[in-house]
Amino acid sequence: MLPLVLSLFVALCTVQIADVVAQNSSGQVIFQLSSDPEFSFQLQQALSLSNGGSANTGEVLRAANEIVPGNFESYYNAFYTLGSKIHNYAESINVSKYPISARDTYFRSAAYLRTSMFFLIGNSSDPRLYTVFDEATADFDKALSLMEIPGKRYNISAPNIRPNFTAPIIFYKAKGCNSRTPTVLFGNGYDGPQEDGLPAYGKYVLERGWNFVSYEGPGQNTPRRQQNIGFKPNWWDAVSPIVDYLVSRPDVDASRLALVGESFGGILAPRTATHEKRFAAIIAIDGAYNLRDVVLAQFPPQLTALYESGNATAFDAILNALRNNASSPTSLRWGVNQGLWAFDTTSPFEWLTIAGNINLTQESVQEITSPVFIGSGQNDTSFPGQAPTVAQWFGDKAFFYNFTDDVGAGQHCQIGAEGYLASVSLDWLTDVFHNVSKR
Repeated sequence: MLPLVLSLFVALCTVQIADVVAQNSSGQVIFQLSSDPEFSFQLQQALSLSNGGSANTGEVLRAANEIVPGNFESYYNAFYTLGSKIHNYAESINVSKYPISARDTYFRSAAYLRTSMFFLIGNSSDPRLYTVFDEATADFDKALSLMEIPGKRYNISAPNIRPNFTAPIIFYKAKGCNSRTPTVLFGNGYDGPQEDGLPAYGKYVLERGWNFVSYEGPGQNTPRRQQNIGFKPNWWDAVSPIVDYLVSRPDVDASRLALVGESFGGILAPRTATHEKRFAAIIAIDGAYNLRDVVLAQFPPQLTALYESGNATAFDAILNALRNNASSPTSLRWGVNQGLWAFDTTSPFEWLTIAGNINLTQESVQEITSPVFIGSGQNDTSFPGQAPTVAQWFGDKAFFYNFTDDVGAGQHCQIGAEGYLASVSLDWLTDVFHNVSKR
């Protein structure tokens, strides 16, 4: 049992952090699908996959109705039950006669199964994190094989990350691609799986006649599960071997290669470009520079001071008590759980320290030579205020665009407004590629 003083401190932190969460959620301009702000955002994320064909709105809304706010098991049960039902329907389809129906259904079942695990990462030994992930991957791969041009998985050796480490990618070849073609390499961030990249962004890339490639590095979904590895500061050592592979292909135009990063990937993509110079363009959705700063800003001053004092033992004791306290806000419980999982550590102090070192600074962005697109969400509560700062650091090298609430695009990474995001960012990229081709 925690000492009395520590227990009182945890109780105080719980109340103060809950107040911050309440303040952040009080200005919401998107209809909330749950009274729990974190659940609501994740349900919006699940619903947004319908824009790219990996969800049906009625199916997601039905699952939302079954979820008890703040109850992680109810979230899992609602989406796992839904995913299993859609999977069973997919299995009943005669694939040889109705391949399109089977493809679309498998994409949906895979998405729901992936979504079901989202809040389970507080227990890294929970077998569902692995068995359900394998179920989702199997369904997604069935859908991949039924695409007009099947998407293909590759594992790219990246020994500078760790001996025998491989970065998984999925290559989606553009329709009618018989020669060197512009190619977009897409990476998620803190928690998103690469499979979500296809409905969220890849659909729009492929429509423009370009190749789309998604990838994952250390700490992200597949490598974390299959290779037991957390995020690493030298992210470019995962990406550069992928670039080596892509430019070796006869269907990739090495002079028109772009790197996109979403969410925490908005740090990872520009950070990669400080070392990897072969990209014609970088797209950061949204622009950000430091995850640790965001986390510490939401803590009570006493807790922030404890972290900054370097007292890892006391800090870990409090954070672990908070994340295991059912009365703590979901955003805190999940946020710390995800950090420990993705950074492969049991120490919240170590998680925040490593996360803070995976950053951008005003000095480091000067190493980036390619043009950069910086997206910003007016109502982005994940990295509030960081995108405009990053854009200022880049100066004339950056194209800054603020997506606003009045058209439903102000959420983090423009969740739910994927078409608008694609229109703005990919039109900018079209012009960049055009200028490259004229050289």
